[in-house]
Amino acid sequence: MSDETIHLDLETRTVTGKAVKQLREQGIVPAVIHNHGKDSIVVQGPYMAMRQVFLKAGKHHPVNVTAGSHTYLALIKAATFEPKKNQLTHLVFNAVKKNQKVEAEVPIRPRYAEGNEATPAERASLIVLDQLDAVTVRSVPDKIPSVLEYDAEKLVAVGDQVTVADLIVPDGVEIVDELEHPVATVFEPAALEAANNEAGGTEEAETPSEGATSEENGAAKETTAGKAA
Repeated sequence: MSDETIHLDLETRTVTGKAVKQLREQGIVPAVIHNHGKDSIVVQGPYMAMRQVFLKAGKHHPVNVTAGSHTYLALIKAATFEPKKNQLTHLVFNAVKKNQKVEAEVPIRPRYAEGNEATPAERASLIVLDQLDAVTVRSVPDKIPSVLEYDAEKLVAVGDQVTVADLIVPDGVEIVDELEHPVATVFEPAALEAANNEAGGTEEAETPSEGATSEENGAAKETTAGKAA
């Protein structure tokens, strides 16, 4: 993992419920710290500081969070964003113990041969489809890697595949996810295009016809959306 120490100074929060909307309008992000089975601590912090910490730490890098007179070693468990503007609206921290193993979500990336920026398959005009961008690992906080890599040179011909088992994992780190889960697979462009077209045709066939009543079409278009408070 990165040796960089990330600090975040927060204030304890008295505003809760729907009233947190006023905080967001003032450029303040509400957050909560879950603390080893004890009462959770509701906190808040400036938007830019909160967003920068999320971008640096993700869900895998420990953060030293100071709230009031206490400092907690914590991992970001969840982040909520406003979808239209992609603005951070809420953070959830889990306080962790320095010597206790915890689970964290770590991103995946290919490791290319020196001088290359693509897999052998991509250099041969084939398509590599990414099927997993992160895995859950278990480790003590200071051993959690910033990223897990796989050998991209293994992806050469159509059908070649990298799975979770192929990830390069440092000592002291255990992968929680299924080792057989595919991470990336090589496809022939024409075959992939045909499969996409077939899927599109199925979706089109399920679209309400022009002859349907307005009530039927309206029902077909209904969607639901959840909001995090």
